Amino acid sequence: MPKNELFAPFVNEPLTDFSQEENRRAITEAIAGVKLELGKEYPLHIGGKAILTAERTVSINPADTSQIIGSVSKASREQAEQAMQASLGAFESWKQTPAEERAVLLVQAAGRMRARKHEFSAWLVMESGKNWAEADADTAEAIDFMEYYAREMVKLAQTNDRQPLVRMAGEDNRLHYIPLGVGIVIPPWNFPLAICAGMASAAVVSGNTIIMKPASTTPVIAYKFYELMVEAGFPADVIQYLPGSGAEIGDYLTSHPKTRFISFTGSKEVGLRINKLAAEQSEGQIWIKRVVAEMGGKDGIVVDETADLDAAADAIVASAFGFQGQKCSAGSRAIIVESVYDELTGKIAERAGRLAIGSPEDNAPIGPVIDRSSFERILDYIETGRAEGKLLVGGGRGPEGGYFIQPTVFSDVEPDAAIMQEEIFGPVLAIAKAKDWQDAIRIYNDTEFGLTGAFFSTDEGRIETALEQIHCGNLYINRKCTGALVGVHPFGGFNMSGTDSKAGGHDYLLLFTQAKLTSRRV
Repeated sequence: MPKNELFAPFVNEPLTDFSQEENRRAITEAIAGVKLELGKEYPLHIGGKAILTAERTVSINPADTSQIIGSVSKASREQAEQAMQASLGAFESWKQTPAEERAVLLVQAAGRMRARKHEFSAWLVMESGKNWAEADADTAEAIDFMEYYAREMVKLAQTNDRQPLVRMAGEDNRLHYIPLGVGIVIPPWNFPLAICAGMASAAVVSGNTIIMKPASTTPVIAYKFYELMVEAGFPADVIQYLPGSGAEIGDYLTSHPKTRFISFTGSKEVGLRINKLAAEQSEGQIWIKRVVAEMGGKDGIVVDETADLDAAADAIVASAFGFQGQKCSAGSRAIIVESVYDELTGKIAERAGRLAIGSPEDNAPIGPVIDRSSFERILDYIETGRAEGKLLVGGGRGPEGGYFIQPTVFSDVEPDAAIMQEEIFGPVLAIAKAKDWQDAIRIYNDTEFGLTGAFFSTDEGRIETALEQIHCGNLYINRKCTGALVGVHPFGGFNMSGTDSKAGGHDYLLLFTQAKLTSRRV
């Protein structure tokens, strides 16, 4: 395909309509195909070479804990050092590869994923517990990231057009964006394909080499992504696939003197630890490490008395319980003015109570949470919630055999309660009552996080005030607070939600490059 067609204007990948029989048949066939692949061994990849280790991470299906997705090799510190040396060597040649060539490879990778969309979605269904629609959206977003960052790299390489300099007679001045070096990419388990693809592709298309340490609960999906990138033409040593424990290799690589940047998505606690370790200068380190971190949220939806209450109820339930509330953008708080509080709370409870729990393979609205640790932590929060509010819906375990928890709604929760302040990362919604819309905004802002939020109102004056005063990175008006699209809603938050890196935005690649000015007398 000609390059001008490869870099046609970016368009978001369409989501699959599973109401159509042919699409339902395609995803069920893909799931059946993935089942034939379950239980395989997956090696490390260091310097383009596959390495099997004795120590393994066993990935299981969270909807059926008796089912093994795959057995994945775990890296030691010695192998982490080997990966670093391989990355350093590869960087010397990769940084010389023209930006447009790197971008072409990324578009080719996106094309390959598009051709195998249902296969990748099926792995998400099996390993992360996503239903069809959530898995399809994850895969579509991965494609979007690759397509978008490829085009942004081409634009960034055209420096003089992108950022023209003031002209001076007798000088030729140019500003170039050059890669940083070796980076550590640590993707999360909740968007194990989309965010993994986004973080990795942004780094490598910018000319960096990376060591990719996938989440321990979803390492097989990350492996499939690594394979895809190599199949698309990326040199095998540009990305090192290096599963392992955070304590064993994560801290080691974060503190390594040759690590130039760390790109991380995950919990606040781990993100702060990475930031702290990265801030310390190691012996032989000659730069300040760059940390790009997205660390979660305690997102909320504010509703005033002028709002469309049915639309607000739909958005609150979708935001709270999509993928079992396991999104950093999940709307785990609803803040409602008192004049419509009882009416809207009833609508929320009715909708949440209708959500069916079942297997992701069958496209159930509510599937499992990711693992036993999450399962037990969320149940503990539900017990806390019983003392902090009024239980309206759920509150218990779901079907046996997997990590299922009922969608749970608590009302009459005080703004300073634990379930209103702490990130639960599960299917738990806390509802608080506000005196008026201004009090509701105050309650929304009373959190250490600041990732996403939504404001429901039909009063334009109030909307303008909310746009200014609600403090979060992604604020939505009269819609749900989840579902950011690449290029449409650049994503990243304030405060303890991270470094506001705006993934899927036009300036994201600047985080993986550094500007160099050259001036020549003519």
